[in-house]
Amino acid sequence: MSKSEVAGAFPDVRQQIRAHSGSVAARKVRERIIEAGLFLCAVFSVAITVGIVWVLVYESWSFFRNVSIFDFLTDTQWTVLFENPRYGIMPLVTGTLVTSMIALAVALPLGTTIAIYSSEYANPTVREILKPILELLSAVPTVVFGYFALLFVTPMLQSILPDLPGFNMLSAGIVIGIMIVPYVSSLSEDAMRAVPVTIREGSYAMGATRVQTAVRVLMPAAFSGIASAYVLGFSRAVGETMVVALAAGTQPNLTLNPMEGAATITAYIVQVSLGDLPHGSLAYQSIFAAGLTLMLMTLVFNIGGYFLRKRFREIY
Repeated sequence: MSKSEVAGAFPDVRQQIRAHSGSVAARKVRERIIEAGLFLCAVFSVAITVGIVWVLVYESWSFFRNVSIFDFLTDTQWTVLFENPRYGIMPLVTGTLVTSMIALAVALPLGTTIAIYSSEYANPTVREILKPILELLSAVPTVVFGYFALLFVTPMLQSILPDLPGFNMLSAGIVIGIMIVPYVSSLSEDAMRAVPVTIREGSYAMGATRVQTAVRVLMPAAFSGIASAYVLGFSRAVGETMVVALAAGTQPNLTLNPMEGAATITAYIVQVSLGDLPHGSLAYQSIFAAGLTLMLMTLVFNIGGYFLRKRFREIY
């Protein structure tokens, strides 16, 4: 075979190499652009968090230069807008915790039960219908839930408890619990469905029923993810504003009785933010001290949830 025949039989290798090198270089450029974009998004998220913390700490520092931290944490009255103001955060903290605990008492068992049903009992058709409906519930505006609590749940509870006042923490907590059910159920179901099939099959092979497999095998194996759902539900309940402002009232009240009205930290922040208080006044700065307290409460619970997830992840 002559040289011309050989050249015609085989393509130009150099040209292929150059084309391949060009495509590799272009792909690397695209990957670096995407990597840089993702890095900027991460930095932007961190910067926003740092900015929020800085604003809270800076404004709270100005507040605590005039109010003792000891009085802030131990005083039992919060009368910031009165003529003789007192700055005890405990009434707002108890109101926040009571409504949040009621919400968790509603959402955790209900959401976990829905997750077990969707993961282990429901057929694919039912699951594909049920899950979007639950997730659609989380898209309802919170002000709608607030009026639902005030105009429907409270009168219904008053028919059972005649002495229940119009503003109470019980109805607010129940509605918040209903509101956060989609968060708990959806994340818990995803965690349970992520458990390997071999664990289910091993449980069934040992003679366990569906209920025993779900409760004694799958839930412990998926507890790190389920705990994340619980932490998210608590954070959502603590940060809720409109439901507690409309249904629980805006009067600070140091009580653990859920059948009484009380203000929460978020409700107080809304109340002051919509008022005519001058910027830089002590009463105005109190909303940042309250916000910092709320952030620290959420942070403590998230840290506890992190160590709980870490412990169960190590076990399973």
